[in-house]
Amino acid sequence: MVQMRTHNCGQLRLQNAGEHVRLVGWMENVREVGNNFAFVILRDFYGTTQIVIEFEEMMATIKDLNKESTIAVEGIVRERSSKNPKLPTGEIEVVPEKIEVLGRCRYNSLPFEINRSREADETARLKYRYLDLRNPEVQANIILRCKVVSALRAAMADHDFLEITTPILTASSPEGARDYLVPARKHPGMFYALPQAPQQFKQLLMTAGFDRYFQIAPCFRDEDARGDRSPGEFYQLDMEMAFATQEDVFAVLEDVLPPIFAKYGKYNIASQAPFRRIAYNDALRYYGSDKPDLRIDLTCKDVTDLFKDTEFGPFQGQTVKAIDISDCKLTRKQIEKLLTECEVQSGSKGYWFKTDDKGEIAGGIAKFVTPIKDQMASRIDLSPNTLVVLSAGEYAVKSAGVQIKTFGAAVEGHMDKERYEFCWIVDFPMYEIGDESGELEFCHNPFSMPSGGLEVLLKAERGEIDPLSITADQYDLVCNGVELSSGAVRNHDPEIMVKAFELVRLGEEDVKAKFPAMYNAFCYGAPPHAGIAPGVDRMVMLLAGEDSIREIIPFPMNKNAQDLMMGAPSEVTQKQLDELHIQITKEEE
Repeated sequence: MVQMRTHNCGQLRLQNAGEHVRLVGWMENVREVGNNFAFVILRDFYGTTQIVIEFEEMMATIKDLNKESTIAVEGIVRERSSKNPKLPTGEIEVVPEKIEVLGRCRYNSLPFEINRSREADETARLKYRYLDLRNPEVQANIILRCKVVSALRAAMADHDFLEITTPILTASSPEGARDYLVPARKHPGMFYALPQAPQQFKQLLMTAGFDRYFQIAPCFRDEDARGDRSPGEFYQLDMEMAFATQEDVFAVLEDVLPPIFAKYGKYNIASQAPFRRIAYNDALRYYGSDKPDLRIDLTCKDVTDLFKDTEFGPFQGQTVKAIDISDCKLTRKQIEKLLTECEVQSGSKGYWFKTDDKGEIAGGIAKFVTPIKDQMASRIDLSPNTLVVLSAGEYAVKSAGVQIKTFGAAVEGHMDKERYEFCWIVDFPMYEIGDESGELEFCHNPFSMPSGGLEVLLKAERGEIDPLSITADQYDLVCNGVELSSGAVRNHDPEIMVKAFELVRLGEEDVKAKFPAMYNAFCYGAPPHAGIAPGVDRMVMLLAGEDSIREIIPFPMNKNAQDLMMGAPSEVTQKQLDELHIQITKEEE
């Protein structure tokens, strides 16, 4: 007897015929055949079993129940006369001697059919997530997530990493996104912050003498949702290594991830070590993105100089990128439809021309390309039946990146879809000019070590080099065009840290004020250290072959960061506000 049952609903086989069993589960469906004869499908976590009602007493019990009621069935297993080879239990059925109602469904109708819940409106799915999760197809993603997390833990332990949990209530820190703040009842007017990442804590663990740390870390960021990002909270495989370089971090993940992706993924082929490395500027130059999908064999070429004297207005004085796509059989209508999709994603209009069976230029902007056909042919492939899509202007690079992914997936022969292709993006810029401030700001992570250390920062300070030319010992891990993680060799030297911040107009006192624990810890002798934190949610999304990250999270929020099931965020009582010394003010209309 296991949990009120002798067997689960996916367990019985023909060899169990004649046995007396007890099953429990949800009444998924009832098909009545005559007055006292019906077929009931009983479902639990493990599968389904057919129950055959042949007696009036049993029929009366079933007729009184709504679908999705939970019941216990005791009876005899027998061979089915009409077998279902598609089901593991399709050779048997159970004839009940007793049916017990364990949990009655009190609603005559459901918000959606359980086995078709993925077809339902997302709002209904999130509001009734506990029903959505009864769908075996939805459950499969959560089971996959559990297995992947377990495999990650085991792999990290095999590499001698210690799992150490870090605080959830901490201090607000400038990590690049908005904090979730928690009022401190005992300290009126002061707040804790939920960690955007365990960044400072894991670096402090390195200074404390722990050699290898990891955790499946919850992170909290108040940012907008998108397909591959859930608002509110997410989880990452957070890791850090002392006395380590970029190569050490790469070696660990190149050993840990491919077997897990190959075993648990929708596709069973994954890149093997070493992963391809692409400099950030090269990624933009050739792929139009710092998240290239290397399953696609297309690249973009800069043809700006070829159009310097063009009469085509949109290209005049603009950066122009071109992507040549061989053996393209798309029609004009299909091409323009795909370009419209690209424009929606990138905000930039795309253009095209193609070569016919004889290699002659036709279609789209052909008349503006024909005069420079020979020059164009020296830069890109203009063999017969080649489509060339182009982008121009301020967003030419971004537009080219979108075009590569869109047309690469649409044109047969240019994308090996059934594999996981990893790459490292390296040599990120340390600084950038802020869109809002118009001044020098950190490009990614302020805790990264600048390539060249203190010397390169001093040269920038003296005006000998452009600060924008400084790169950081920072890297991104990308898989199939999805950024899984950012990581870096950390800036563990207080002198270098202060100088790095001085270039963005923050002095030593500012660094001490913003990062007091880390600054002081580094002054006691910190080891060189490096780390990374691949997103667990994004990994599982890729493994499951899902387009939305919400499909692999047990209880996700909607796009507006609302939990429709629990009703969060919600109002609280005035007593609670008074205890926290908080007053709510409303904006004047």
